Amino acid sequence: MIRHCVFIRFRPEVGEAEKAMIFTEIAALKERLPGFLAAHVGANVSPETGMDKGYAEGFIVDFADAKARDTYLDDADHRRTGAKIVAAAEGGVQGVLVYDLEIPD
Repeated sequence: MIRHCVFIRFRPEVGEAEKAMIFTEIAALKERLPGFLAAHVGANVSPETGMDKGYAEGFIVDFADAKARDTYLDDADHRRTGAKIVAAAEGGVQGVLVYDLEIPD
């Protein structure tokens, strides 16, 4: 399994409705992409002050394998939503952290 973690430093002027729309679009991909197992979205709730380095919100998507993750990455709807994320992030791509973990079976 691949756990695809995306953390975002949203620009201060990005409203809750825009954030919710982005997260909804990511989760909606599950309906049509094979191997997209689950999506989890939301704000950081860690009590460790400052450890998030400003990446206060994000999402985690679980994929059956690397092939499913790669299909997601190449998907046109994902690319459109990804562009919205970059546009909404502080500093563009500098405000987005992506980290994939391989989870053994």
